[in-house]
Amino acid sequence: MGMDKNNLGTCPVDRGLMRVGDRWSMLVLRDIERGLTRYEQLRTSLGIAPNILSRRLSALTEAGLIAKTRYSQRPPRDEYLLTDAGRDFLPILMAIGAWGRKYNGGGALSQHLDVATGEVVRPVVVDANTGAPIGTRPLRMEYPD
Repeated sequence: MGMDKNNLGTCPVDRGLMRVGDRWSMLVLRDIERGLTRYEQLRTSLGIAPNILSRRLSALTEAGLIAKTRYSQRPPRDEYLLTDAGRDFLPILMAIGAWGRKYNGGGALSQHLDVATGEVVRPVVVDANTGAPIGTRPLRMEYPD
């Protein structure tokens, strides 16, 4: 599953996956972005076992993708909000969704719409330097010394 946090390799994909985790963690981030910020909302939406959800929320908080905020003292209740790191992961989730729609689609699927235009969002990952979509130009990997 990669290297432990004390022995990080040079691969940013591995480092990113170590922080984001697994399918459940990504779905938790998706739901928080949709406004489901409370434990029970997440558990109901995902149909996830409480112990798994608790572990994912703890791991995502520790990794800095979400922050736990107390919204009620009596009874004590918390909500989970995306941090900057969590918000920066949203385009990745949208790209995964677009890939899933293209290659694993079929049937009715949810989709993001641009509020201003009403158009379906069609995410694409591009190189900010050239504007070229990733996968359309040859790349090479450079490793640190």
